[in-house]
Amino acid sequence: MARIDVIMPQMGESIAEGTLSRWMKKVGESVQRDEPIFEISTDKVDAEIPAPNAGVLAEILVQEGQTVAVQTVVARIETDASAAATPPAKAPAAPSPAAPAPPKPATPAGAPAAPLAPAPSTPPRGAPVPSVPSPTKPAVVAAASPATEARSVGDATGGNGAPESVEDRLRRKSTPVVRKMAAEHNVDISAIQGTGLAGRVTKNDMLSYIGGEAGQVGSGAAPSRPISSTESPVAAPQPRSPAAPLVDPWEGDRVEPWSRIRKLTADHMVMSRRVSPHVNTIFEIDYTRIAQLRAKKKQEYAERGVSLTYLAFITKVVADTLRRHPVLNSAVSGESTLLRRDINIGIAVALDWGLIVPVIKHADELSLLEVARAINDLGERARTRKLSPDEVQKGTFTITNPGVFGSAIGTPIINQPQAAILCVGSIEKQPAVVTVDGADMIAIRTKGMLALAFDHRIVDGADADRFMADVKKSLQEFPESGT
Repeated sequence: MARIDVIMPQMGESIAEGTLSRWMKKVGESVQRDEPIFEISTDKVDAEIPAPNAGVLAEILVQEGQTVAVQTVVARIETDASAAATPPAKAPAAPSPAAPAPPKPATPAGAPAAPLAPAPSTPPRGAPVPSVPSPTKPAVVAAASPATEARSVGDATGGNGAPESVEDRLRRKSTPVVRKMAAEHNVDISAIQGTGLAGRVTKNDMLSYIGGEAGQVGSGAAPSRPISSTESPVAAPQPRSPAAPLVDPWEGDRVEPWSRIRKLTADHMVMSRRVSPHVNTIFEIDYTRIAQLRAKKKQEYAERGVSLTYLAFITKVVADTLRRHPVLNSAVSGESTLLRRDINIGIAVALDWGLIVPVIKHADELSLLEVARAINDLGERARTRKLSPDEVQKGTFTITNPGVFGSAIGTPIINQPQAAILCVGSIEKQPAVVTVDGADMIAIRTKGMLALAFDHRIVDGADADRFMADVKKSLQEFPESGT
């Protein structure tokens, strides 16, 4: 008898939670491996999630409409059909050796144990000075660190027994670096107003908080750090940027509350602007060469079931150029730059209900035909909600194409944690000055704008402009052999 956990998958590097929108199987029904068993919704994609194993759906732990953090166990599949028929599903979950230790209701065993914990803090440390700082610090650290780690992602209650919100859980589930700093300085993470996704506490938040504490407590004595750490729970958090003001509706206005997807999208956009210093550079591209090749090859591609668009040429050129400019294909991790080996291009797809960014993996290894086919396929499946979780993950660079709506150009927001995003403006025939045999003349050219938004922490202006210059040159001199 074996039970397999079914977890909430992570639909993208920046996605911390998902909403289980519909169960496609009921408890007791048999499932096949890779058969869709439930649907989820995130701010990036709606998708059907397949079963990891064949068997019988033994337990459903997360109900329809419930939002949970990624990696939360949402159900269990019993691989032994005869065992799944018997309802004692919760019996194996109850006996856990660690259960008697964390629960507080254990009064008989817990009452004696409670006095025993402070007992080791007897004054053998020194009678003249109260030994409170020395014993208190380990006690607080032990209480803060294990207690925080012991709470599983699926725990629905906070420390006081009240229901814990997703935002609180995300704030508490910070990175290992932040948790280590919190333990070293006796800081309660939940007391800090985070600037990360959904209020998550980042390393910079922790450094600001600790630095602020030192300034408040600092009376000129360096050894006062233990005192500040002891007083950290009562220290006022650092002031943050003010929240958006509430606006009263006027008579006749219609109020539309944000959907969960809209809320997460808004949070992600604000977080990206706050985290990355955005800089934009804009280049004008002469697509006349691309237009000629496209007209020549369009029918041939159509016969293979592929639409040859300008976006396919742009994506192919960008993927090839990123190999020569790795800093544009990178990410920030603390105080380090991650130079990605893989070149995975995300293509933003506008939908009636939001925006999705499916990813073309290893785009630099694909031919123009394969890139065009991938764009067609991912776009179609995005519109029909058929993308798999893997197809919206691990993007290293994003291209957005508002030009299809007639926008001359835009300055997009970086898709975190990437370093840059390219915006494609409308492509139209325009009069332009050209030089033929040394003489200037007016000619009709197919032209458009490309705008690159980049993270100025790791990408210098010169690097961005060199990248864009290479993209421009490659587009304007695209070889026919490359089609």
